[in-house]
Amino acid sequence: MALPHPPLVVCLLVLISCLLSGGVLAGSRRRYLTASLDELRGYNGHQLHSPPLTSPAATSGRKLSIRNSAAEKPAARDIHVRDRARLRTILQRSSSASAAASLAPYASPPTAMPPIPAVSVAPAPAPAVTIPDRSGTYLDTLEFVVAVGLGTPAQPSALIFDTGSDLSWVQCQPCGSSGHCHPQQDPLFDPSKSSTYAAVHCGEPQCAAAGDLCSEDNTTCLYLVRYGDGSSTTGVLSRDTLALTSSRALTGFPFGCGTRNLGDFGRVDGLLGLGRGELSLPSQAAASFGAVFSYCLPSSNSTTGYLTIGATPATDTGAAQYTAMLRKPQFPSFYFVELVSIDIGGYVLPVPPAVFTRGGTLLDSGTVLTYLPAQAYALLRDRFRLTMERYTPAPPNDVLDACYDFAGESEVVVPAVSFRFGDGAVFELDFFGVMIFLDENVGCLAFAAMDTGGLPLSIIGNTQQRSAEVIYDVAAEKIGFVPASC
Repeated sequence: MALPHPPLVVCLLVLISCLLSGGVLAGSRRRYLTASLDELRGYNGHQLHSPPLTSPAATSGRKLSIRNSAAEKPAARDIHVRDRARLRTILQRSSSASAAASLAPYASPPTAMPPIPAVSVAPAPAPAVTIPDRSGTYLDTLEFVVAVGLGTPAQPSALIFDTGSDLSWVQCQPCGSSGHCHPQQDPLFDPSKSSTYAAVHCGEPQCAAAGDLCSEDNTTCLYLVRYGDGSSTTGVLSRDTLALTSSRALTGFPFGCGTRNLGDFGRVDGLLGLGRGELSLPSQAAASFGAVFSYCLPSSNSTTGYLTIGATPATDTGAAQYTAMLRKPQFPSFYFVELVSIDIGGYVLPVPPAVFTRGGTLLDSGTVLTYLPAQAYALLRDRFRLTMERYTPAPPNDVLDACYDFAGESEVVVPAVSFRFGDGAVFELDFFGVMIFLDENVGCLAFAAMDTGGLPLSIIGNTQQRSAEVIYDVAAEKIGFVPASC
């Protein structure tokens, strides 16, 4: 009996070898990503402080001006501490009592706002509004920041935007005089200087959505939000005009006017909620702009990305890879996807899909790293180390345990990483979505294992989302990814 043609024998042997090793080779996906020394110097890690943005109150059109700023870089420990706090916040906002205390030794803070049902709104044929976003490290936060105006005339506010929060809030006068405000970028919002400001009254639907807290005389609606690191904000639930640009605004936008703000928020002025509840910016803007929003987190801290409310050209073209937007009843404000496999350098990790789907995968703008089940992370890290043998290993840095010293290298080559979802969609990561640089020479794999006994889910963090446009089509309940968008 004749043997098969020699090239076919080679192909069969490669396939058999791959299958026996537990993985499979991916098709035509990119296998490697490169970055030059100049690109690494320009990036200088997730922690380089970037110049601040100026709010729409002081600008025209859609462009925000930039001022220079410099500060020290936080270390990997800061990332882990921040992410631990974020995971505790996610746990705290779960409506499931069974998840309690799973992030020991940290205790879950007192009860937060109750879960808020999502609002189903048909898309409106309205033009989108786009504003710049930037890394918030210049304001001592590892999240991303936009500049908006609040009130009439608009008062500037530099706000974290958060896909896991519904209620937006800013620090308000008179908290400065009572000593319950943290230092912030801009002057405190002063309700008395806005002709369109109004407090929400008890008994109104928005008060019920915010937790139905009332003042002692049962006239003014209050709000209270607690976070996983023990910080909190409380004050008057309010309405005012939110200026996204100098010419585009939302009237009657609900927000918390915080007069008692405790804990570490960096130097931001507050938070812009992009969650699934009815008080969030996407829900409030749906009637004017359609139930779609997107953002692109810049790959470099020295450049800007963007936040768009409404449909973008990529929304209606074939540029985006769409996957289903899933709900988890115990996490009503968050956005979930069905991650089923991970490709690294053309090799699909030999991890059963159930390892990912058992708890689900959260897509989050507020977590820095991507956290995977321990089994999946170990295989990813080991495969990464195998492909990086030519480089000099660097000591582990807290949870980052696949680090390398690239001093003297003119170019760095890393294996490409992509996420595959249950419906076939694929999200291909940027170079700086695979590596995170602690300084210009030392870079680490930007993934970590979810703590044993921690949240029973995977989280795709903001590092992995950098440079991609991430589209949240809430009306169609799908999420799209467009790599290399900013």
